[in-house]
Amino acid sequence: MTGTSTTSNGTNGGSLPTPTGNRKRQSVDGVEYPRRRATIACEVCRSRKSRCDGSRPKCRLCIELNAECIYREPGIKLDAGDKLILEHLSRIENLLQTALPSSPSNSHVPLSSESSAISTATGLSNDDILMKSTLNLSGVGNSGPVGLGTWSNFSSMPKIHSTPALHLLQWPKISQLVSRPYSPSHLLQLELARTPLQLNTSLTLDLSNTAAYVQTFFERVNVWYACVNPYNWTTYYRTALSQGFRSGPESCIVLLVLALGCASTRGSISRIPQDEGPPGMSYFSAAWGLLPSLMTRTNMLSAQCMILTSAYLFYIVRPLEAWTLLSSTSMKLQLLLSTNPPAMLPTASRELSERVYWNALLFESDLLAELDLPHSGIVQFEESVGLPFGFEEEDEEPVGGGRDDLWYFLAKIALRRLLNRVSHLIYSKGASTAISSLAPIVAELDYQLTQWYESLPIPVQFPHGRVLLSNPVQTVLRLRYFACRTIIFRPYILAVLENEKLGNDSTVRENCRKCLEACIRQLEHVTEHHAGHMPYLWQGALSMVSQSLLVMGATMSPSLSSVLPAPEQMDVMFQGVIEEVEHYAHLAPSLRSSAEIIREAEERRQIFLRNASMRV
Repeated sequence: MTGTSTTSNGTNGGSLPTPTGNRKRQSVDGVEYPRRRATIACEVCRSRKSRCDGSRPKCRLCIELNAECIYREPGIKLDAGDKLILEHLSRIENLLQTALPSSPSNSHVPLSSESSAISTATGLSNDDILMKSTLNLSGVGNSGPVGLGTWSNFSSMPKIHSTPALHLLQWPKISQLVSRPYSPSHLLQLELARTPLQLNTSLTLDLSNTAAYVQTFFERVNVWYACVNPYNWTTYYRTALSQGFRSGPESCIVLLVLALGCASTRGSISRIPQDEGPPGMSYFSAAWGLLPSLMTRTNMLSAQCMILTSAYLFYIVRPLEAWTLLSSTSMKLQLLLSTNPPAMLPTASRELSERVYWNALLFESDLLAELDLPHSGIVQFEESVGLPFGFEEEDEEPVGGGRDDLWYFLAKIALRRLLNRVSHLIYSKGASTAISSLAPIVAELDYQLTQWYESLPIPVQFPHGRVLLSNPVQTVLRLRYFACRTIIFRPYILAVLENEKLGNDSTVRENCRKCLEACIRQLEHVTEHHAGHMPYLWQGALSMVSQSLLVMGATMSPSLSSVLPAPEQMDVMFQGVIEEVEHYAHLAPSLRSSAEIIREAEERRQIFLRNASMRV
């Protein structure tokens, strides 16, 4: 997040608008459908937006995919909203019925949204339900490309995979960019050897800016985690105040909200002078002193405290401390969820348990994507934990006009599940990287990423163009979109680096171009990453290193370099990335080493290009 007052809707002083009645036509009619379609088209062709030849009993595409071919009866008129819902449902149903024809364990998979029941129980409008069901369907893990066999529910990272940034240092040409070999566990070893976090829990608390920090939290921070209810905040604060902020989960939550709210007022932590210390540390230290007693409590409020503590640890770039705390949170959640399933809980308790659960799963997945850490097992409850629908509005007014924004949180869940699916299908141990076997998998994953983007509600759907965005939510979603697109097409870069002749194949060349374009989109305006520095600085930095190494390797390949911008433009881009990552070096030993690696890689790349006479 930057230090300006830009908030979630890209304006000054506002927040991301919640779904309302006047948003329905905009979000639904904003979905583009082909103007010309076959007069008769089956549901599979409709869902994939493919031309249908109308053959009966099966069209050619359904024969090729071995899918059930269903034609809509003539005379049924559907508006855009019906099309959006039914086409998603039709595709998911067809994929499930074809890929999982006889699996009794999938009989409980929901294939439709119980809109009326949900609306009655939660008070949500149809617009809310449409938005949530769309994002839910775009992230369904049980579906997969028909004809490719059954896909498991890949909601967690695989235990052995090759997605981490430093794994690229083992690739052809890229391995020449460093002077010594790096173990895949190099960054983890650095963090393990790091000086432990030491906090002074007796610091005096300054409560003079409490109101400002609380308002800032609900305007700029809660959108990332969506786990603090703005409608009962006043009750929490009164309880904490009556306890002198010295005991209880309410005190801990209030202190952590103040810490994160204070932190968000200062912009990226990478630009704060080192002698100042992280903003909000006095509040965090006080909350840290309350944690030992809360860690022994098995209730959802204590788990919520630990999630917010992990959020601040990510902010100050302490990934291993965050993982240690999250492991304990996971055990607590698994016990709570096994004894009190969310479906059996009152609405308010269920809503909090769902949000705490998804935060824990998302945090863990982000860490497992870069570090070889033990899995907690929390993913086993994913099928029994629903998606959040919104905190109930209680008698109190939301603090500071804060809203319960869920759009980013739901979008992040769907995209993280897709990223995990990519890791399973392409980067897990035993996954085939042969070009022939990759083609249908990559095509389907790219299609699912497109569906995710098209399912985003209008207020958070980012433009694809190179325009700089003032809305931090859109900025972060766009960066994560291109990161996912990069990882989907990355195997084609490896294929060409291993065998230069493959670069002559038009399909391989085009997929390499898509990968490299996605990389460059993340690096060309590198300070855009500041928008996500509250939740993602460490992850974002390693992503930048990964994309830079990939493009550097491409500049050393004759066929790949031909699809890149001018060499001088690449030089400027790499220098900008190096300077940016060096601003993070003091925050963590893993980032210091990453900065050293990327600088040495650029120096050696320049030498390689001069020697190879590849510069224009």
